[in-house]
Amino acid sequence: MQKSIQVLSSTLADIDNIFEFYDMAIAHQKKVFHHHWQGFSIDLITQEIEENRQYKILVDGQIACIFAVTFSDPQIWEERNADSAIYIHRIVTHPDFRGYGFVNVIIDWAKAHAKNNAIQFIRMDTWADNEKLLTYYTGCGFNHVGMIKIAPNSGLPKHYEGISLNLFEIEVT
Repeated sequence: MQKSIQVLSSTLADIDNIFEFYDMAIAHQKKVFHHHWQGFSIDLITQEIEENRQYKILVDGQIACIFAVTFSDPQIWEERNADSAIYIHRIVTHPDFRGYGFVNVIIDWAKAHAKNNAIQFIRMDTWADNEKLLTYYTGCGFNHVGMIKIAPNSGLPKHYEGISLNLFEIEVT
């Protein structure tokens, strides 16, 4: 039986679910890797929802995945931030829905959004020493376009301080 998959904007009513997903992701990151997120402020998530930059993927009406976007990411992308781009952040899949290929769902959604808004690139980043995600993201169609070391006091969430990131992009044609 075909499952119904929808990408929708998150609402303020989703905040508890979003933080539950982040808690699950942090617990998983601690088990499988030596880096992990260090939590996010409710003000940040509320702002993303109000600016229509926090999304959820529903499978048959149930939240299965969440992600956030931004349209400017200068601390990470530096001079390339001048390009028109949508930056995907904080993809979290509920453990019951792993294997659904939500990164590809997000890419399809982002391509449509980019084409409708004259955006040239879809971009992502992840920890530079995470070979598994490097392989996964390039397998999903992203090009690995380099690495960057994040300076302390960059203004980014604490888990970014002093780390190196792999940078990925897809050019939207």
